[in-house]
Amino acid sequence: MFDFKQRVAVVTGAGTGIGEAIVRQLAQAGACVVVNDVNADLATGLCQALRDDGAAAIAVPGDSSDLDVINSMIKAATGEFGRLDFAVANAGITTFGKFIDYPIEDFQRLVDVNLRGTFFLAQSAARAMIAQNAASVDSGATSAGRLVLMSSVTGLQYHPDLAAYAMSKAAIRMLAKSLGAELGAHGITCNAIAPGATSTERTLADEDYEATWRELTPTGRASTPNDIAGTAMFLLSPAAAQITGQTLVVDGGWTCVSPPPTT
Repeated sequence: MFDFKQRVAVVTGAGTGIGEAIVRQLAQAGACVVVNDVNADLATGLCQALRDDGAAAIAVPGDSSDLDVINSMIKAATGEFGRLDFAVANAGITTFGKFIDYPIEDFQRLVDVNLRGTFFLAQSAARAMIAQNAASVDSGATSAGRLVLMSSVTGLQYHPDLAAYAMSKAAIRMLAKSLGAELGAHGITCNAIAPGATSTERTLADEDYEATWRELTPTGRASTPNDIAGTAMFLLSPAAAQITGQTLVVDGGWTCVSPPPTT
């Protein structure tokens, strides 16, 4: 469905789950990818698998909230592949806890990964996109660049024991709106995806996960990583050229009814 040949993408939190699915779909569409994950083995293993299949991929493992790691990702894209077209700020953590006794250590780590990492990846990527657009009148790109941020349905609707996490994901939704306005003049779009319940390696550690969300979701199933990745591919594609500052909910209709899981 998509042709991203000669396009270069950076994806954070890409070792497993949604991030891995995004990277694999980008590579299948012909894009060169810079793969980040805090787990170096996962990042390098995925890159090797992609290269074995003929794709162009390099790993930049490390903490996605670390500014040095962020800058290394951008430099890897521009240095190894000559440009940067897409940045997907997928990395994030989820910490459950009652608001009344939620620990400050968990709060700080959540803010670091979910907010600082997302904000400064977008900033660093946008700077590179603006610079390359100014340097080349005819780069062959359909836009100066595209940013995709990962929010959550919990940034729109209540979910038990996720006050801090939900706050961070609502902030990402607002960041996408702000950057849609601020970066439009530079030819850069910025949108967010708000996944609902998604079957990943982490969530499936709960043996009741899929059965629970089958009952709660109007479409009768939890999403898969490929469902979310397909949405990212659309937002990165020329078909979404006039979409910016938006948050696209991918949840099988859960936010239409919003029943919380029993705890």
